[in-house]
Order: sequence, then structure tokens, then C-alpha cells
Amino acid sequence: MRNPPPGQQTQGGKVSLPLILDDLRNALRSIDYAQIESDIQREAQTRLAIVGPVNAGKSTLFNTLEGKDTAEVSPIPGTTKVAQERAVGPFVLVDTPGFGEVAGTDRANIAADAATKANAVLLLIDGSAGLRQGDADLLRYLQGLGRPVVVALNKIDLLGRDMQRVTDDAAIRLGVPVYPISAKKGTNIAEKLIPALVDALPELAVALGRELPSIRRSMANKVIAQSAAVNTAVGAQPIPFIDIPVLISTQIRMVLRIAAIYGEPFNVHHARELIGTIAGGLAFRYMAQQGARLVPAAGWAISAGIAAVGTFAIGRVALEYFDSGKRMSRRQMRDMYKNMLKRDRATFEKDGAP
Repeated sequence: MRNPPPGQQTQGGKVSLPLILDDLRNALRSIDYAQIESDIQREAQTRLAIVGPVNAGKSTLFNTLEGKDTAEVSPIPGTTKVAQERAVGPFVLVDTPGFGEVAGTDRANIAADAATKANAVLLLIDGSAGLRQGDADLLRYLQGLGRPVVVALNKIDLLGRDMQRVTDDAAIRLGVPVYPISAKKGTNIAEKLIPALVDALPELAVALGRELPSIRRSMANKVIAQSAAVNTAVGAQPIPFIDIPVLISTQIRMVLRIAAIYGEPFNVHHARELIGTIAGGLAFRYMAQQGARLVPAAGWAISAGIAAVGTFAIGRVALEYFDSGKRMSRRQMRDMYKNMLKRDRATFEKDGAP
């Protein structure tokens, strides 16, 4: 903390309230709000490439995710001859031609180009054909592109009792987690594949939640958990006040992402108003957090706990607010926030986490 300027008094060696409030105002001014809004807009343009060997079921999965038959599906290997791009909400899925065809060099190059342009890649393997060396080679190639890669084993509906054994064998041989799915029947797509994709690329939460109402709450909860984790780490650092811009910007970003998931036209001003409505007394809440750092030994843990439970509670109230169609009153939001803080603080004190 900086020394008080001339004329600014301290009391008993502690910095006075005017200086603390001045630090808070400076922290708020230092936040790049335009960058936050730009980041959320960029998340809406996230690209996911579906890549895999011949006849792995890429087009079927593409259609299942989109909710209609857009990509051509055929049991004949090599049906897809060009990379097909279709908008699914605010992001693009790329259904690619297969790798490994005898005369498929051009198609493989098209697939490689689509993967290179994507933010993340979904590698789809044909579980009914068993894991092949070409699948492992393809994974290594995709990993070399420097993008997150999630591996799914498709057609588990054809494996019967061998499903788990085949999945475990593929995971061991590839050295990465493998998610068993059935693109045709929709098995494990919402339960396992989508969460894995969001874990690999958190930006997908906004796009997937907005497009698929059935997973909207789970995507919002992932955003809240990610934000609380960030602010836990930030709150644990020992120097007072330098973390405030990060804490506040993380909470604003969280609210904007939740709003985007629910299709609400929110901006930074609206997010700040909503956070203030929910939490109230923001200045004093941040002051309490900074003051916790002055407690010997356990101060950093107390500060981290305040940052975590505060962020988590704000996120959960925002989720309920948007999920209700913005019909919650100010009093309802504040009461919910206070109750969640009380509960989460008790949990933190008992288990060390919100």
C-alpha cells in the first residue's frame, strides 16, 4: 500500500478511510471495461472443428449438436469431400472430410486447414472399428497445432458390454481422456462431451449455453465456478489493493457471460449496476477483504475466502435473476445474496472452500 500523501492522516498506524476509498476509486478507474466487453464478443465467435477418420460419424454428431440434418450423412466412407461450416448459435462447427483415405490427400489437407483455423478441436474416433494407429497419429498431429483437443469415442451403441473396455483401452493407448458417446442416439453428449469441451475451452460455455437451453444452467454454473476459482487465487495474494481491479473485472465478466448465456443484451454498465444491487456496500466489502490481509498468518486465507464466496454468491444470484426472466426484485436478490454468503462462509470455515 502506498504511503498517505501530505495532509492525509492515519489513525494508530492504519491508513484512514478517505485514503482507502481513494484507492478503491483509482482501482475502479484502472479497469479496462471496453476490453471486457470486447472479450465477451470474441467468445461469441469461438470455432470448434470436428475432426476424425473416415466414417467416424462426424456429420451425424454435427447434425445432433445443431439439432437438424444439415451435413450429408452416408455409410459410404468419404461422403464429406469439403469442410462444411454451419453456425450453431454464435459459434461455428466445422464438419471435416476424413483423414487416412487412400486417395484422400486433398481432403486430409482440407481437414487440417479447418483444424488449424479453429480455437478447439474435437477428435472423433469410430469405436466400432477399434483404435487404429492412424487415430493416434492424427491425435499427435492435432496436439501439435497448439489448440485444445478433446477425444470422443463414437458409436458406443454398437459396442454392448465391451464399451467400457474399449474406452479404457483407447484412453491408455492415446494417453488422454476419452469420452464415450453415441452421436446417433445422443448418449453422453450433454452429460460428458459438452462439459469436457467447456473445460478444454471455457469460452464455449457462452455459445453452448445460449444455443442449448437444456444445458443453460450447467453452463452458467461452470462460468461461476471458473470465476470463483480465479478470485480465490487473486484474493490469496498478500499485498492489499493491487488485486481489486482483477476481482471486480472478474465479477463483471462473470455477470456478462451469464447474461450472454441467457441471451440478454447486457453491457458493463448494466453488470456493475446488477452487482451493486445484489451485493450493496461494495466499497466496504472490498475494504473488509483488504483488511483481512493484515491479520497475522491466516490473513491471506481469510481474504481468499471472502473473494471466493463473494464471487460465487454474486454469480448464483445473477444466474437466478436471468433464469427467472429478470423478475427477481432488488430485495429478493439481496436477501438471497446474504443467505448464500452466510452459508458459503460457514462452508469455507469448515472445509476451506466455497
